[in-house]
Amino acid sequence: MEKKHEICRPFPPTRNPVRKTCAEIVSEARQSLRVQSTRRPFTPRDAHRQLFGTSSARVDRESRPPSSFSLHAQNFDAPDSRPGSGTRLAPLNHEPKFPVPCDAKDAFKGVPKPPAEPLEVKRGVAGARARLLRAGSLPTIPPVEKRTDVTERLNTDSGQKQPSVKRLHSTDHTTVHCAPHRAGSHRTASESRLKQPGDDSGVRPTDCTTGQRTELEAGVIATCTGEDVESLMWKNKIGPLLQQLESVAAGSSEGSADYLCDLCDGLHGTLAEADMLGRHCERRSGILRTLFRLIDLNSAQLNLHIAKLCLALCVSGNNLLNICKLIFQISRSENNDILFQNNSIIDSLLSVLHHEEVSASGEALLYCVGTLKFLSGNSAILRLLLDKNCIGVAQKLVQRLHTAEEAHFTIAGHILVQLTATLRNLAEHPDSRPHFVSFGVLSELCLVLHRHRKDRDVCTNVSRICSKLSSYSECRLALAQTPNCYSLFLELLSKHHQKQDLVVRLLFTLVNLTAKSEEARLQLYQCSGCMDTLLRLYDGYQRRGSSPHTSPGKPAAPPLSVDEDEDVLVKLVSVLANMCIHPAVGPALANNTACLQLLMETLELRSMQESEELLVNVAATINNLSFYQEESSVIRHSQLAITKLMLKLLLSSSADAMLEATRVYGNMSLSKDVRDFIMQNKGILWTQYTAPQAKLTKTQVRMKTGYLPITSRDE
Repeated sequence: MEKKHEICRPFPPTRNPVRKTCAEIVSEARQSLRVQSTRRPFTPRDAHRQLFGTSSARVDRESRPPSSFSLHAQNFDAPDSRPGSGTRLAPLNHEPKFPVPCDAKDAFKGVPKPPAEPLEVKRGVAGARARLLRAGSLPTIPPVEKRTDVTERLNTDSGQKQPSVKRLHSTDHTTVHCAPHRAGSHRTASESRLKQPGDDSGVRPTDCTTGQRTELEAGVIATCTGEDVESLMWKNKIGPLLQQLESVAAGSSEGSADYLCDLCDGLHGTLAEADMLGRHCERRSGILRTLFRLIDLNSAQLNLHIAKLCLALCVSGNNLLNICKLIFQISRSENNDILFQNNSIIDSLLSVLHHEEVSASGEALLYCVGTLKFLSGNSAILRLLLDKNCIGVAQKLVQRLHTAEEAHFTIAGHILVQLTATLRNLAEHPDSRPHFVSFGVLSELCLVLHRHRKDRDVCTNVSRICSKLSSYSECRLALAQTPNCYSLFLELLSKHHQKQDLVVRLLFTLVNLTAKSEEARLQLYQCSGCMDTLLRLYDGYQRRGSSPHTSPGKPAAPPLSVDEDEDVLVKLVSVLANMCIHPAVGPALANNTACLQLLMETLELRSMQESEELLVNVAATINNLSFYQEESSVIRHSQLAITKLMLKLLLSSSADAMLEATRVYGNMSLSKDVRDFIMQNKGILWTQYTAPQAKLTKTQVRMKTGYLPITSRDE
């Protein structure tokens, strides 16, 4: 009668909020499709600072650069003092003529004649002209008696012209500016062979400085001084400093290292004040010879000051390599890290990375980046490297390494091993992530993976960077926007499937990419050979982990620890669980027989005591797959077998495992066979529900989390 009365009411009764509609149950089941996250792989630090650690894949240890060596003053090239012109001269079109021997009585007899229109110089400046010639890079010549312009008579040698002298006319006096010396200026062959008398360095002093004026009693005449600024600085400041360095080094008393460091700093400041740093300093050889001799004192602090000054003088070739080796040798000891914090040598190293080319200074770059790799392991120096834009410099170097010729491909690979390890250390700092995104480092690293995909050391370091940065949304977005990154990761998983530390980090990156993005799930699935690669990897590592259970006739796989194998499987199953959430990928995986068989095999072979995380992830993956129960799906025909395997999780003491098992039971309870199995084991299920450690909701135990309600209430 109550039911008839309800039906006759003019308005439909309000719905009982306790009872759920089919749409609500479907929505609840849809929400049960959960993203699987996992722990980031642990990256151990190298106990010893070496260019290539003990785990390096570079088998040929004889061909790779060494990490330990000895350096002495004799290893350096003292003649590295000749300033570079900076300009390549075009070859001569005519054959050179042999010079005519000079006559002892007339020094200019064999010199070519001057041009038709000599320079107009007033008689009053003949004395100044003589002083000009003595200040230049010319030998002692006979005194000037007439208005003959000696400079023009020496202008030509083998068809080359000397830079002309400027003439500036004034009403009262004549101003003569001598041509200034620059690093890129041309020099004649005759001038390059001449030496300044009294200079034992074997190099050419600079020409007269421009714009220097001297007031004479007869009037204000601007001329070049008898001695240029560099000569005066050398005589008054630099020379005494070098002599003091040599005398203190000869004494080598206790505490002299600190004093020598102060002298090196003073010399550096004096050279910078006189604008004599770089390769245009004419007396570089004398400075460098003195500095090289100090290296034999074996003081790390002093050697850093020497290296900084040598790099400021722009040493090149063998000397640049030895200086970089010297700095690398000092950085190998963690006790010397404090020396780098109190020295601006890091700026010099970054300058080397910015300017030197792989073709000319490849090995020097290798030791330079190796030094930064060691120093970036120190948290204080790591912050310093970020402030000095080390990531931006590294990105530019990576771009230059892309264009390295095939002849330099090997040394470029060695440099990339050190550079990617440095970037991996930099990625640890939270403030580094905006730099990685703004400089586009992740896309550059994907290009490195493509070009050096056979180099396992480079690939491992890049995978460590990606696994670290992919945990953060801004870096994850930048990586997802890199073209073909998914296919590249799958290719590396297939090529280096035996290298566990590389595989586990690539899989962890894919877990992070597919955890938040529907587009990433679909793009990964649509890559050519995606499921074949993942399932082949799954089968290989599962069999290696269960090698004791393999048949006697089947060869055993290379031994790996169970933890390493299981870590790979945990990440791989998490990738599958995340891919199942996409509505286009889930049904396809639910119909994949090989995928479901591997998951069921894991439930059968692994125990909860040893593989709890793996079994929980497998149960979560099966729960996601069980949402797509079409008539022809493989999972629909395997419901009873899966339900029996899940009983092991339900009887465990793990609350997470029990929770995932009941979710699977909720979806599988649509089958009558599954409901019969549940009723047969209802005592066990009720015991687990009332257990103190179980934190299950009443809805989950009543098995109503399926996408359709259970039709038979009696059952």
